[in-house]
Amino acid sequence: MKTSIIIPANNEEAWIAACLEAVLGSERLEQAQIIVVANGCTDRTVEIANRYVKLAEAKKWEMLVIDLSIGDKLHALNVGDHRAVGDNRVYLDADVQVSTRVLYQIERALDREEPAWASGKMQMAAGTRISRAYGRFWSRVPFMAKSVPGSGLFAVNQAGRDKWGEFPNIISDDMYVRLLFKPRERFGVPGTYVWPIAEGLKNLVKVRRRQNNGVAQIAERYPHLLKNEDKGSFDRGQLASVALNYPFSFCVYAFVALMVRFTKDQSGSDWSRGR
Repeated sequence: MKTSIIIPANNEEAWIAACLEAVLGSERLEQAQIIVVANGCTDRTVEIANRYVKLAEAKKWEMLVIDLSIGDKLHALNVGDHRAVGDNRVYLDADVQVSTRVLYQIERALDREEPAWASGKMQMAAGTRISRAYGRFWSRVPFMAKSVPGSGLFAVNQAGRDKWGEFPNIISDDMYVRLLFKPRERFGVPGTYVWPIAEGLKNLVKVRRRQNNGVAQIAERYPHLLKNEDKGSFDRGQLASVALNYPFSFCVYAFVALMVRFTKDQSGSDWSRGR
């Protein structure tokens, strides 16, 4: 069994080294292919990624670095998919750091004939007090706390990959793929990965608005997929309990939600994760 790890990267020079070091530090993953698909990069992402090719070869893994002029994540995912040869496909954001066992655990979870989707246990990371507070509350929202969202890291086996053709031009690729699978076809493993959230109120609002737009787009274009959603929701008692235990976090989270709802989008077509 071989696992292909596809990493789309757009101007990720500050993150790509840590991402690749973590992937190459994975234990018990015997056969792997790493595909970094740099898309529209104007920084040193490609140069830095190329430094890890020999390290991958020393581990007897294959590694490709593809440099595309088009800055488009979905296009990058499709290009990476066309070059992938693994039975399993791991889709990993370039700013994510995996723990040493999570990729092996995912590979084991996907070792079945029927379609399967898998991800690890996400740990949010933030540098500013505001973002840490937001993440503290967000991590306790039922969807984040009780399901496996797969933000920044998700994987499918061959039968699972056959569920769709190319990635469509959508905002939320991770949500789209997750909802192609019934809850019983989705597996969470205990291994962790670190996923950075947006920094500061302005960026939190920007990213939250994009997330909401992604959910709305899925509902409009692929309403049949919503039957596979299992995110749950707060009841009043749960919401009150979390709000009382984390009052500042609740205020930050509520403020961001209100800003998204009652202010206009000023970002235009510009998009970044707001780091």
